[in-house]
Amino acid sequence: MSIRFVSALALSAALVCGVAACNRTTAPSEIGLDLAAMDTSAQPGNDFYNYANGAWQRNTEIPADRSSIGSFYRASLETERQVTELVAGIAGSTPAAGSNEARIANFYNAYTNTAAIDASGMAPVQADLARFNAITNRQQLSRVLGEQVRADVDPLNATNFATENLFGIFITQGLATPGEVIPYILQGGLGMPEREYYLSNDADMVRLRGEYRAYIERLLTLAGVSDARARAQRIFDLETQIARAHLTREQSEDIPSSAAVWSRAELTQRAPGIDWDAFLAGAQLPNQQRFGAYHAQAITRLSALTASVPLQTWKDWLTFHQINAHADVLPTTIDQASFAFYGTTLSGTPQQRARARRALDSLNAHLGDAVGRAYVERYFPASAREEVQGMVENIKAAFAQRIQGLTWMADATRAEALRKVQTIVVGVGYPDSWRDYSHYEVSATDAYANAVNGERAEYAHQLAKLGHPMDRNEWWMTPQTVNAVNLPVQNALNFPAAILQPPFFNAQADAAYNYGAIGAVIGHEISHSFDNNGAAFDSTGALRNWWTEADLANFRQQGEALARQYDAYEALPGLHVNGTLTLGENIADVAGLQAAYDAYHASLNGQEAPVINGLTGDQRFFIAYAQTWATKMRDEALRGRIATDGHAPGMFRALTVRNLDAWYTAFNVQQDQTLYLAPDQRVHVW
Repeated sequence: MSIRFVSALALSAALVCGVAACNRTTAPSEIGLDLAAMDTSAQPGNDFYNYANGAWQRNTEIPADRSSIGSFYRASLETERQVTELVAGIAGSTPAAGSNEARIANFYNAYTNTAAIDASGMAPVQADLARFNAITNRQQLSRVLGEQVRADVDPLNATNFATENLFGIFITQGLATPGEVIPYILQGGLGMPEREYYLSNDADMVRLRGEYRAYIERLLTLAGVSDARARAQRIFDLETQIARAHLTREQSEDIPSSAAVWSRAELTQRAPGIDWDAFLAGAQLPNQQRFGAYHAQAITRLSALTASVPLQTWKDWLTFHQINAHADVLPTTIDQASFAFYGTTLSGTPQQRARARRALDSLNAHLGDAVGRAYVERYFPASAREEVQGMVENIKAAFAQRIQGLTWMADATRAEALRKVQTIVVGVGYPDSWRDYSHYEVSATDAYANAVNGERAEYAHQLAKLGHPMDRNEWWMTPQTVNAVNLPVQNALNFPAAILQPPFFNAQADAAYNYGAIGAVIGHEISHSFDNNGAAFDSTGALRNWWTEADLANFRQQGEALARQYDAYEALPGLHVNGTLTLGENIADVAGLQAAYDAYHASLNGQEAPVINGLTGDQRFFIAYAQTWATKMRDEALRGRIATDGHAPGMFRALTVRNLDAWYTAFNVQQDQTLYLAPDQRVHVW
């Protein structure tokens, strides 16, 4: 759940648990909770995370093909089992030509046929490499850079620092153009996660730079590119310059300061160097007159680099990134080298996932709606959709009631806040309309072509939004995604079908469990409309200040207190959570958990919750919440998470409970205990 930049422009807020899917392997008890995961020798007031998850933390090993595990794994495994069964059936059949089933079968069979991929060698990519090598002037370079642009559509991909292309394009209602859909231009061009990997003096970052430089050379060598060492050095040096041109992650998170809209003339005037006419022709935007310049300063600096850096260096850079971005559909040696760096060196994962499982990931990326439609038809019951829709309405009502009760908020601010809650569009399970893939040609034998054509099909799908009103019902996640998302520009939420199963939702469990688990997720996503970024948008998705000066100061004061709280959490010796970077997620956790708690109590209709297995309803609610954040990460992945991710690691998100008065009562938490916060130090925000 993050509001970051592609997150800022989708503006999506996604529930994410790290580099890989999180894991829980034990079955739920009759009350939904995983009682075997708990360590009841731990005192909740001293170590609530281990009280809820300690036995699981001790006894669970991170699988060799993962960098982290946690509570999401159970849902991910069941979804993967179902999708594997579904796709295997389709791939082994003879579906009608031109159907979605035929596209799924062709894509899957081509991707899993590594013998054919190896036999083809580097032939599939040669036409693209020849296109780069044919560049002889800046105009041609600019056009090719435009041709390489792909749509940024992943709401989990933060500010998209690591896009393989120099600029990314994201299309939605503009931050400063309510009612008008425009293309946003984003910074890109890096092969490592973000700028600090190139610029930080931290010893681990310095080491990773050396590993990356060696990886570039190795990939070029394996691809048969001549003079690999010299080319690799030029590429690495160029990316270091690109990193210096980038805005920092903190700057990129400053949404109100990033709403610049440039005309076509201003684009040329403010970002000289690149030939924008040639670039936009290549990017299929020759007649576009207005652009969102989200990373305005970076756009100017990156454009200047196209004029100052030698053409041959750009050609080398294009060659490397085309190969690097498609390593999984090129020969095995290329694929393995890519995993060795990105999987093992960067994330600490010793073993690559099985090819068939990775094929599902790639299918979801390129044919996600086609797979999703078949998935929900077979596996998602209408009853689950209806029950969760009811929970959503209950939690919306609880959030609205909390807004009504805020003594510090002025009436004008309160009225718009209530409008946001009342008009939010909530999608549960799956979208009401499905994507048309009829223009996506999928080969049964050419995995590389399928990947490239899939990128082009997605880009065309995004370009088609221009000139039309924003669709508030648009989904940004597939139904088979174990996740959820908030989209402030649309004032909308998506709760995919795959997250509406254990351990997040269990129709057989009592209300305390479901409100503590999926209820907190729902509350979190609603609350993202009111976190430090989401609160800058009104009920229509327009970026405007609808706060009184005093209300905004009070809100920011609460946020600063929460940031300090998270700054104190130490993930590894000397490595602390960044409370400012994770503030949006933390605000949503606090407000969402409180709204879910209120809705849970409202659902009891004045009755006392039963005591089950010696646990009160409130205790079950808070334990359920903490168990959704069971997390175990390799040190490399944890360092990367702290450096780049707007989400705090799960073990710290579980400690959100410290800010709810009811938690202290539920577990009799005393003033001398480690997690105790004095009432005036508890952050309530909403």
